[in-house]
Amino acid sequence: MSTLLIKNATLINEDESFVSDVLIEGDIITQIDRDISHDTARVIEAEGLLLIPGAIDDQVHFREPGLTHKGEIYTEAKAAVAGGVTSFMEMPNTNPQTVTLAELEKKYERARACSLANYSFYMGGTNLNLEETLKVDYRDVCGLKLFMGSSTGDMLVDNEKTLEGFFSKANTLIATHCEYDPMIKETQARIVEEYGEDLPAYFHPVIRSEEACYRSSSFAVNLAKKYDTRLHILHISTAKELDLFTNQIPLKKKRITAEACIHHLWFNEDDYNKKGNFIKWNPSVKTEYDRAHIFEAVLDGRIDVIATDHAPHTLEEKQLPYLKAPSGGPLVQHSVLAMLEFYKQGRISLEKIVRMMAHNVADIFQVEKRGYIREGYFADLVLVDLNKPTPVTKESLLYKCGWSPFEGTTFSSSIHKTIVSGHLVYDNGSFDESMTGQRLRFKRS
Repeated sequence: MSTLLIKNATLINEDESFVSDVLIEGDIITQIDRDISHDTARVIEAEGLLLIPGAIDDQVHFREPGLTHKGEIYTEAKAAVAGGVTSFMEMPNTNPQTVTLAELEKKYERARACSLANYSFYMGGTNLNLEETLKVDYRDVCGLKLFMGSSTGDMLVDNEKTLEGFFSKANTLIATHCEYDPMIKETQARIVEEYGEDLPAYFHPVIRSEEACYRSSSFAVNLAKKYDTRLHILHISTAKELDLFTNQIPLKKKRITAEACIHHLWFNEDDYNKKGNFIKWNPSVKTEYDRAHIFEAVLDGRIDVIATDHAPHTLEEKQLPYLKAPSGGPLVQHSVLAMLEFYKQGRISLEKIVRMMAHNVADIFQVEKRGYIREGYFADLVLVDLNKPTPVTKESLLYKCGWSPFEGTTFSSSIHKTIVSGHLVYDNGSFDESMTGQRLRFKRS
């Protein structure tokens, strides 16, 4: 059993900032105190560095199985830990789709063999597999994903009777992608008829509009209220949707929660002129008004979680004409750094970043003994250097797809070290791949 002793770090944890030592024995934090000594521990001197809980990303697409020309569990998890993300929850729109218990367990077996980060995988719902989803033991699985809007992989659940079944019978958290497909298809057909098929990417938020998002997300909220379902709506992209959520009750009492993604906080529709398909996501990046109000909702508590929707495609795929280029992009290597950039700009506190990227995710999903720096909890920890810049170059990227919408950006901070379940896996640019991450468990009855 290895022992690590982190000395003189500035902990950002549970809305406090203080200097402390942290002792890690095996995979567990065993002591947090101002002056710890240990005869045999490996000492990490952290004076001047921040120590934060590792981010838990509740929405990633690592593309394995079947789409491994875009990404793999190994490559994308490696990028995650280099970016300060110690745990991920991965989506079911792979090939084959993760819509049976057998396919779900295959993913866990693969991650157990190769993932440098801790991991969990969503069970996917379809118009035909309600009974299969009810067989899952959700103490070992993060949740049930429903695509109430189509995206990569076409797992659209659009049968209203089926949706009623999921919302009335689900014995776990339901995470939803909300866009109203008939409206999107009608708008796209009208625009193509008027302008032709050679459209620039700035038509994306016109086609995948505010109203298409709101119609679907409000329907999901109404179903959740009708059946008292535990609902988590992913990647909110419009100001209008924010009225569906509240900051008037404590998080642990909320039955309906929401997520914002890095790209919806960072980019707006003006960026299509420069970035084109490289910021083409579903739901779309929309107006500056939307971006600003989503950020405001992060600060005031209507939005509960910050994640990535990390979704790589190859450079060749993203360079196709707009209508043929797939939606999504890689972000997990730079999500923590992007939020720290907002801190450097005076727009958000360090304590709020930690709450939104670690504490709240652990609470919403009832993750067992992770997401906080606490004695008795798993040691998922990140040391951050606020004074060492990180330039984003093609050579620095760890994604299999080999590109990033942040290329050319220099972040003001850097990830110094990442500890996953007590193992120092990332150390200032070097990796120790002798151990893999652990399967996340959930405190559910």
